[in-house]
Amino acid sequence: MFLRVYTQGMNARRDHSAFDQRVDRYDALIDWPRRLGNETNFYRNWFERADVRRVLDAACGTGRHASMFHEWGLEVEGADVSPGMIAHCRQVHGEPAGLRWVERPYTRPTDPPASFDAVLCVGNSLALTEESPGVETALRAMIDSLRPGGVCIVQVLNLWRLPDGPTQWRKCVRVPLAGGDHVLLKSIRRVGERAFIDFVDIELTPDGGMTRETESDSFIGLRADDLRAAAEAAGAGDISFFGNYQQQAYDPATCPDLILVCRNKPA
Repeated sequence: MFLRVYTQGMNARRDHSAFDQRVDRYDALIDWPRRLGNETNFYRNWFERADVRRVLDAACGTGRHASMFHEWGLEVEGADVSPGMIAHCRQVHGEPAGLRWVERPYTRPTDPPASFDAVLCVGNSLALTEESPGVETALRAMIDSLRPGGVCIVQVLNLWRLPDGPTQWRKCVRVPLAGGDHVLLKSIRRVGERAFIDFVDIELTPDGGMTRETESDSFIGLRADDLRAAAEAAGAGDISFFGNYQQQAYDPATCPDLILVCRNKPA
């Protein structure tokens, strides 16, 4: 059994030992050129508004966002609680000048504080926190890591668009991995205030057979009011919400994402 989390990064509460061994499966589930192409203008817009030069990706996962920002000429730190993710980032992206990888949960602020112009926590990572105090702790750590006037961007899945009950299969990818032929499937099911994710890895064997491994996990549903309260408690202001990376106004009934953008208040 493996792959306990399928989102962009991991938080402090998860047992990541099995996940560390399956980073390639995680990466193969995401169409990265399409995803980054969809998000690029959003980040450029907010980085320009906040005059961003230094960026913290607080749940960097496999490092795709952090590497992209570094290619833009920014100084970037990618952090993740998973040692396997950080090892993967160093192996794939290297550590050239201006790009650094750190093993650290997003609930822990940087040392020293106020070190960054922008902090990101995307890929639904914040929803892996078990309860509201954890969300507040994480957002406070992110805001504390920002200079006055810096921008914080948090993205989670808009759970409230999903029907309550039925399973929806979201991904089906056939890829060569570790010398084998694999079919990866991922589903999501909302049950009230939580969502449950099921992952299936089918390895097709040369003799026409197959082996199968499965895993399940869950995350909490976060509402705009939850994030606003946590951001305000952390000292943030200029709070906005969007329903996608095209900056559509957030509508819980229709939007795929819940994206929080806020600023650390000036000193």
